[in-house]
Amino acid sequence: MAQYFELHPDNPQPRLLKQAAALLQKSGVLAIPTDSSYALVCQLNDRNAVERLRRIRGVTDKHHLTLLCRDLSELASYAMVDNRQFRLMKLATPGPYTFILEATREVPRRVSHPSRKTIGLRVPAHKTTELLLELLGAPLLATTLILPGQDEPLNDPEEIREQLQHQVDAVLDAGACPLEPSTVLDLSSMVNNGAPTVLRQGRGSLSAIGL
Repeated sequence: MAQYFELHPDNPQPRLLKQAAALLQKSGVLAIPTDSSYALVCQLNDRNAVERLRRIRGVTDKHHLTLLCRDLSELASYAMVDNRQFRLMKLATPGPYTFILEATREVPRRVSHPSRKTIGLRVPAHKTTELLLELLGAPLLATTLILPGQDEPLNDPEEIREQLQHQVDAVLDAGACPLEPSTVLDLSSMVNNGAPTVLRQGRGSLSAIGL
């Protein structure tokens, strides 16, 4: 049975965040809010938790998972980033954008794309997620909480608990999130003076970052 944490949207209770962090450190899979939609998260290096996350989401290893990072300095440890890519990401972070980049050796091969060796990364602008990442001191592996056979992400934490109470370890309720997923930009195409490729137009505005 999933635990249910009711968090203040602007000032999340540290006690509850510590309990959520402890669950993640014990191979937990959690449903958490972000600035685009709710997401399923687990620890990057936890093989069993990653497999559970994929099963709940109904995706294979060819589906890009995303690392939620506290800031761009942390992101650079997990992806190859040149100056042009960094400037674009600086405009877009924190915010509802996911960047596809070439993964570094810090990323386990089982969570990067099997043929392209790329990984999704983003820096969300959501207080609960920011403080949880700060507590853990490391990124979280994430995927938008869209259940198999559905087209839109789940937005209501009560509904998430009802549908996933036997599959996730906890739901963090900080209120409803937007129904739109993040905008996904493939920045690996910028190598050799190429342009970024828009893979999904979501909540993040393209004009706000000059695209």
